[in-house]
Amino acid sequence: MKQILNNLHKLAKDKHNENKKYFDKLKKKQPKNLDYIMQDLHDAEFKRTDCLKCANCCKTTGPLFTLADIERISKHFRQKPQQFIDHYLRIDEDKDYVLQSVPCTFLDNENYCMIYDVRPKACREFPHTDRNKFYQISNLTLKNVEICPAAYNIVEEMKKKLPL
Repeated sequence: MKQILNNLHKLAKDKHNENKKYFDKLKKKQPKNLDYIMQDLHDAEFKRTDCLKCANCCKTTGPLFTLADIERISKHFRQKPQQFIDHYLRIDEDKDYVLQSVPCTFLDNENYCMIYDVRPKACREFPHTDRNKFYQISNLTLKNVEICPAAYNIVEEMKKKLPL
């Protein structure tokens, strides 16, 4: 996994222009069954991919925290939401709540999430490759292929399965 992660950023950068053109075409002409195909590609990839061997998303980026996330997680810690915010979060340039620093505070030494059962929605849904109306999140997907080997593989398979 370490070798894959070492090469992922370069691979994703090399494919960036190709992927951007592909997603631009996809937005203009979405296949009717795109979401079903993406769900199949996502499911197949995550049968092969063990996120615990990687956790690159947790090590290099932080999720956005919704108010519902903050309520749920602070309740888990038996804190008031403002205490949780003050201790773990900051407001970014887009006025969103994000972690004060990365890697994620809640990631342990064995790549387990210490708040897995109450983790933020953004973490539960990452890398968003099984999302409905997938064509709408192409910019996010272009970023995620640089972080997540599974997302990279899914996009590469997508281009083979749905040539445009």
